[in-house]
Amino acid sequence: MTELSRYREISFSSPEAIREVQEGRLRKHLVYCREHSPYYRRVLQDIDLDFEKITLDLISRLPFTDKSEIEKYNHDLCAVAPDKIVDIVLSSGTTGSPTLVMYTEHDLRRLAYNEEISFQGCGMTRDDVVLLTCTIDRCFVAGLAYFLGVRSVGAAAIRSGQNSVESHWEIIRRMNPTIIVGVPTFLKKLGLYVQERGVDPGQLRVSKLICIGEPLRDKYLKLLKIGEDLEKIWQAQCFSTYASSEVVTTFCECSARQGGHLHPDLAVLEIVDEAGRAVPAGTIGEVVITPLAVEGMPLVRFKTGDVSFLIDKPCSCGKNSPRLGPILGRKKQMMKIRGTTLYPQAVYSALDEIEAVGEYYLVVSRESNLSDTITIYAAVNDASCTAEVIQDRLQARLRVKPSVVIDSPEAVRQQVFNPKSRKPIRFRDKRQGMK
Repeated sequence: MTELSRYREISFSSPEAIREVQEGRLRKHLVYCREHSPYYRRVLQDIDLDFEKITLDLISRLPFTDKSEIEKYNHDLCAVAPDKIVDIVLSSGTTGSPTLVMYTEHDLRRLAYNEEISFQGCGMTRDDVVLLTCTIDRCFVAGLAYFLGVRSVGAAAIRSGQNSVESHWEIIRRMNPTIIVGVPTFLKKLGLYVQERGVDPGQLRVSKLICIGEPLRDKYLKLLKIGEDLEKIWQAQCFSTYASSEVVTTFCECSARQGGHLHPDLAVLEIVDEAGRAVPAGTIGEVVITPLAVEGMPLVRFKTGDVSFLIDKPCSCGKNSPRLGPILGRKKQMMKIRGTTLYPQAVYSALDEIEAVGEYYLVVSRESNLSDTITIYAAVNDASCTAEVIQDRLQARLRVKPSVVIDSPEAVRQQVFNPKSRKPIRFRDKRQGMK
């Protein structure tokens, strides 16, 4: 851990000092990949670069690694002997097949350090009691990562995991957590359940909600409706955090809550356009991450498939490290509706703002080579909220008018909450080649 935490304060240094540390770590990472990873030994052997002298300006000359390559060459990406692997997880498989991600003891220590500095950035201290409502088993890494991070901070962890609202409420009553980590829509459901029991969640000890898996903010960094609801229900501050199983690196909001901080000693962050070219800060593109100091399954320029933007201005918290904006969508889920480009998250946000809409899901199909069609299946709690009302609200907000089908709450929930899935399924892609 000493080596890992050597650059703990680097985010507060000058951009020049941050760059120097990143370049040093990148050189070691590339040399390690070439020497230990069978996949990168092949892929990097013909690259005309001196990895021991490479600078960030030259990173664009390195090849990308995408999810299809991880699927195809999964075991070749492992860079250590089998007896050094101590934990194997599966990626979420949201836009493809789940892949194996292999961690060594060093990688788990790195994971703990990564979450420790992320949690400390949003104000967690050793005095906190943290309720984890995320899965820690089923080959899922998030719950384990948060548990390791809470332990590393020195706070107390309650590993309630993926459980019913009834069970979580019982835990809250008995253990009085000060922070809850979970998926925003579930935390809203939990807060409403507490209210229905005649208790004001704002009167509990919970002061922070660390939100995973779903965005909290829009591209202007303003809270989405779900974020506003959470802060109103719980009277607690909401923080957003982003990561993936493959990159083993978290981008978590600090007390300023203006984007997720990059830990410069743990990763290099790029945003690229359709042609793979780096775009300037503020420009929307695909998130590409090179996680540094990873031992088990190191990656180079991993294309996450997620869409966001870079924020390079200094943060009011004092850090000078770049920040990652909210995830605006997944590249594979991008829809083109008669000339308008749209991501599912924009539709979700618009639906969340209609009070009478409960659960919902989207079905997208291909209308022509140039346009898709969207059908929204929604449950409503007010009969005056007709399909036409929802269509008009969406058209005003999104500039497109999707088809809307009002269905029973039971039927919609059955489609959204599949017991075989770790996440709610709100997006069904029926375009060619999709399921």
